Amino acid sequence: MSLPAAQLLRGLTGLTRRLPVQRAQIHSKPPREELGTMDVAVGLTSCFLCFLLPSGWVLSHLESYKKRE
Repeated sequence: MSLPAAQLLRGLTGLTRRLPVQRAQIHSKPPREELGTMDVAVGLTSCFLCFLLPSGWVLSHLESYKKRE
């Protein structure tokens, strides 16, 4: 590596070392209301429908996607 490139890299990494790191102040409290069985069922069903169903469709039809037409 040439000398100017090494100095440039050293200068760039030196800038990142001097930047202040901001930490998030996260405080948690107990929930105001407990989740009911119906709330949990609706949440799990919507996650299944949104994420697992489309990926299952693609995986089950993978062979037809490989064919060139």
